Amino acid sequence: MPLDPQTQFDQHLLEMIEQSPTGIPPATPAHQEALARLMSAHQVYHSADHHDGYATVHALAQLPSFHAENLEDVMGGKAEESDLESDESIYDRYVASLPEASREAAEGYRALSIGRKLLHRSKHDGEVVHDPIHSLFLIPGAGLNPGLPGNYLHGSIFQDHIDDLAGAWAVHIHDRDDGAATIEVPSRDDALEKLQELLASAPFLLAELDALDFQMN
Repeated sequence: MPLDPQTQFDQHLLEMIEQSPTGIPPATPAHQEALARLMSAHQVYHSADHHDGYATVHALAQLPSFHAENLEDVMGGKAEESDLESDESIYDRYVASLPEASREAAEGYRALSIGRKLLHRSKHDGEVVHDPIHSLFLIPGAGLNPGLPGNYLHGSIFQDHIDDLAGAWAVHIHDRDDGAATIEVPSRDDALEKLQELLASAPFLLAELDALDFQMN
């Protein structure tokens, strides 16, 4: 069955955005109306790399995600916690995956992405203690604001209990500014399952994560 003219026009604009080096659509009323439809259908997101540009979900779906390569082994007790791939190493792999022109901008968000673990501390007997396990991940997507360079959301899976791997856990995911989605779960298995759901669902908008029981900030 042939597409109706409006659908054909929307598809044409989608292809224009994906093929454009900046993702900036024409400013005509017809193109802007089509853009609004594509955004409403979650087929394009605001670009993190070009002001007034957009990135298609199809293009973002081709991008890799990044998390500790041995996270499952550590969480499952098959590897020592001290051997968990560091957040710095994970971020290094993300930066290396980007086009060379985007790497300097990505370095500008390193402290923001990795430094968020300082917010994840538990209090015991009045003393602030760093979480025993904290691991960075980066996933294609966007939030209330664009993501990091390359159109990535960044987050962490972390233990909110200092005694053992049983305790409370949480998963947080952020855009590059103040947009965030969070969930608290009762066990490490639940936390790992939530991360796996995120990885399988990418790319996405943070607002879509309510379907996975995340809470928006």
